[in-house]
Amino acid sequence: QVQLVESGGGLVQAGGSLRLSCAASGRTFSSYAMGWFRQAPGKEREFVAAISRGGVNTDYADSVKGRFTISRDNAKNTVYLQMNSLKPEDTAVYYCAATVTFRSSYYYTGRDQYASWGQGTQVTVSS
Repeated sequence: QVQLVESGGGLVQAGGSLRLSCAASGRTFSSYAMGWFRQAPGKEREFVAAISRGGVNTDYADSVKGRFTISRDNAKNTVYLQMNSLKPEDTAVYYCAATVTFRSSYYYTGRDQYASWGQGTQVTVSS
């Protein structure tokens, strides 16, 4: 099973940017569809962004469309989440997730569709 380690979180002012990284190890990274989720205090973990194995297909939650960009570098076993125009409501713990798939064009948006999770990284956006 793949191991995932997130980094890049921190404190930023509203309107600012952060780039999260998720480094994977353990198995062939290009076999995995990847996703980002987030969980704010008192709320359920929610979908943020997803990307297919080859990086061609992506999807975003409506709340982040046009502001966040998911990408991956299979040579570096890493998936990224570029977050621009951050808002206080983006404050949450952000989690990276992975699921093995034989379908190269597929991405997944449901929590239950992912088998492996990172430990999370805190993102705090001040107003």
